[in-house]
Amino acid sequence: MPPSPIALARAAARRSTRVPSPRAMFLNGFLRHPGMIGSIMPSSRHLVERMLAPVDWAAVKTVVEYGPGVGPFCQPVLDRLGQDTTYVAIDANPDFVRYLRRAFPDPRLQVVHGSAADVATILTDRGLEGAECVLSGIPFSTLPPGIGERIVKATHDILSPKGAFLVYQVSSRVRQLLDPVFPDVETAIAWRNLPPLRLYWARKEPRA
Repeated sequence: MPPSPIALARAAARRSTRVPSPRAMFLNGFLRHPGMIGSIMPSSRHLVERMLAPVDWAAVKTVVEYGPGVGPFCQPVLDRLGQDTTYVAIDANPDFVRYLRRAFPDPRLQVVHGSAADVATILTDRGLEGAECVLSGIPFSTLPPGIGERIVKATHDILSPKGAFLVYQVSSRVRQLLDPVFPDVETAIAWRNLPPLRLYWARKEPRA
């Protein structure tokens, strides 16, 4: 006996609200907008843990992420944050924005469709004065001329005195943008990630 129209309608409703897999979303986004995504694979758990390890999470009240994609950092960051905190994730891909809003229904997480270059305005619009930590996976090597410099300068401006800009990249191009602005840039390579990525921890003030 074929399913009734009501059963078919309910099945269609369930499919429409189902959150797609992160890998499927990421691959689709890479194929549609390869210049906006730094890698064909989402960040590994090893990369996430290593990137976040140096941060004093007890002192973080606001964290910003540029280019969160399908959110490999979202839950690990949320797990480290206190309850009275704000996590602003900014992505230029509307598909990723819709996905993250459905996949991470945490009131501390605010997913914004926009440009990292507008971070100061985005924070001001939400009543936030700045951030203690900014995380970025956007591919600086493929950005239009001048945009990378704008993002690095805007990030430095909104960071608190003890704040840090955490960047992971395939290319080393971002180092040329960080050095003139940040007095302390620590580097490493995550060999266990596919592909291996360059890691940068740029601090607004030099370490003691």
